[in-house]
Amino acid sequence: MDDKPNPEALSDSSERLFSFGIIADVQYADLEDGFNFQGTRRRYYRHSLLHLQGAIEDWNNESSTPCCVLQLGDIIDGYNAQFNASEKSLELVMDTFKRLKVPVHHTWGNHEFYNFSREYLTHSKLNTKFLEDQIVHHPETMPSEDYYAYHFVPFPKFRFILLDGYDLSVLGVDQSSPKYEQCMKILREHNPNTELNSPQGELFL
Repeated sequence: MDDKPNPEALSDSSERLFSFGIIADVQYADLEDGFNFQGTRRRYYRHSLLHLQGAIEDWNNESSTPCCVLQLGDIIDGYNAQFNASEKSLELVMDTFKRLKVPVHHTWGNHEFYNFSREYLTHSKLNTKFLEDQIVHHPETMPSEDYYAYHFVPFPKFRFILLDGYDLSVLGVDQSSPKYEQCMKILREHNPNTELNSPQGELFL
């Protein structure tokens, strides 16, 4: 006798507890279409804003409104830095997010650090730590001010944890700082590529 549960039966009888939206790699830039680092995938830099607008419209029109949206990084493309358009592009994308009726939790990807320093991001609209659950930290586990990570509970018994994936990184860090030297040492020890930011071997710091 097969005692395995029937997923369809479960979905028919189960009540949805809550929902949330996810979007990643918007990578907006006011540029014509291009390609990724390897030249294998097309990038629709300018058109990406339309996709974001469409996603926001869908979330706003859901019969059961999502509790929040998770923006998983690379909100604008690194090319913006080459054209001194980082702040302008970020402002345009953030203005688009204002149309959303629910909170947005932002994480930082490599393209955020191609455009901005960690200090800039810490004081920018991409810092959504104010949405975290307020808890008392033990003095020994108190995170540093520039460590971007937090957690929150969107629904009882569900906890979301946003981690700082670039805490140890040469991106967005003052090159004269001890942390930069530490990260560069790790890169040189473990990354055989001449171009340290090459995806060959997939070690990113």
